[in-house]
Amino acid sequence: MSETAGEAKAEVKQASKEVKESENVAEKYSAMTVSKNSEINMGELSSAFSAVPTHKPVKKQIQFVEEKQEFSRFPTKTGRRSLSRSISQSSTDSYSSAASYTDSSDDETSPRDKTQVNSKGSSDFCVKNIKQAEFGRREIEIAEQDMSALISLRKRAQSEKPLAGAKIVGCTHITAQTAVLIETLVALGAQCRWTACNIYSTQNEVAAALAERGVAVFAWKGESEDDFWWCIDCCVNTEGWQPNMILDDGGDLTHWVYKKYPNVFKKIRGIVEESVTGVHRLYQLSKAGKLCVPAMNVNDSVTKQKFDNLYCCRESILDGLKRTTDVMFGGKQVVVCGYGEVGKGCSAALKALGAVVYVTEIDPICALQACMDGFRVVKLNEVIRLVDVIITCTGNKNVVTRDQLDRMKNGCIVCNMGHSNTEIDVASLRTPELTWERVRSQVDHVIWPDGKRVILLAEGRLLNLSCSTVPTFVLSITATTQALALIELYNAPDGRYKQDVYLLPKKM
Repeated sequence: MSETAGEAKAEVKQASKEVKESENVAEKYSAMTVSKNSEINMGELSSAFSAVPTHKPVKKQIQFVEEKQEFSRFPTKTGRRSLSRSISQSSTDSYSSAASYTDSSDDETSPRDKTQVNSKGSSDFCVKNIKQAEFGRREIEIAEQDMSALISLRKRAQSEKPLAGAKIVGCTHITAQTAVLIETLVALGAQCRWTACNIYSTQNEVAAALAERGVAVFAWKGESEDDFWWCIDCCVNTEGWQPNMILDDGGDLTHWVYKKYPNVFKKIRGIVEESVTGVHRLYQLSKAGKLCVPAMNVNDSVTKQKFDNLYCCRESILDGLKRTTDVMFGGKQVVVCGYGEVGKGCSAALKALGAVVYVTEIDPICALQACMDGFRVVKLNEVIRLVDVIITCTGNKNVVTRDQLDRMKNGCIVCNMGHSNTEIDVASLRTPELTWERVRSQVDHVIWPDGKRVILLAEGRLLNLSCSTVPTFVLSITATTQALALIELYNAPDGRYKQDVYLLPKKM
């Protein structure tokens, strides 16, 4: 028994010795193959292999070394990084060539100077690049998935064509969500011509997709003021086509038709207005006795106020600020000017992320609501030197004046969540003593002579639609309300609506 045990121990010792020798050979062989530039000494290599016993486990070990050698032929860490970078770059190049849908900064040619034709041979449109239509179509299809109310209305009323004969001229933000509304109106029998109510909010690929489908769209992102009014005029003033309905957002289209084409304005059957700014302008016309058509105030409908204005802004304010400034809100002092539904949404979002939020408000009821919601209600002049962010959302003008801009701290962020770009006195900043420095898209540093910088977003225009996106589901509610208002005004019998501004009937 002892002899057997001794033999077993000797075999184990011999086997371990052989394995050790093979490992030494492996290390020596690997050392000789680390660099492809190193010269291999064939004599050393031959002697090394001759020292390896012919034992099956050892043969497997040598096979493993050969596999290791094969593995070492793959790129090094640096090489893998370069390979990955080249693959990524080629993928990006391929993707970009297929769907270059950004601001098209590489193409500085104005769309007004281009001649473009869609696949049907029509050129009755003016967009940045009609070739982006395919990508825009995908955006619209994605938006349709979350716009259940509008799609439901389309399916229910499509066979009845309640808007047959309607010629609708529209001036709204041109986004994927708005495109679903426009195509719904077309499905319900309407003919549509469309332009943008904001020079920065247009999604170029979506405008191209609408133009490809035959909608006369005149809009692109980054229009000049002259381009803006030119686009509106192209929608209204076209041979052989005269609008009989207006869908507006801000009142610019209504104002243009009223001023430049009074005869066309008198034949309009109804106006649907979405924003508080546009509604104020309609009430001014009505009060002066100059509103000669019935108008529907969508902005003050419960579906718009309690959903779009509140929940949409509660989410999109953060998106817009993050994308443009990368600011951290925890501990920041923020003043929200106005505590309507938009102000409520913005204040709640900022408070949830740890910002110290002040509210300015002239309406006593709204001011009391802000106080009971836990916000300190102040006058803007009391905190103008302290705050890090100023957000306007009143729908009024000159809410933030030049004097207040002069007294802001260095690095203060100023932006607007109301429709009009007059809430911040941006015009007063375009003077020789102040320097404007473009930092990134929609972000400008306005520099004072002493070196102080104020960060102005979207040149004082609507932040969320200029610099980010908005929740699709909420917009579905507003878009459905607009569609219902158009159907109601277009099909209303004579005498139901007088030349005044109305709220959408509660039953609808």
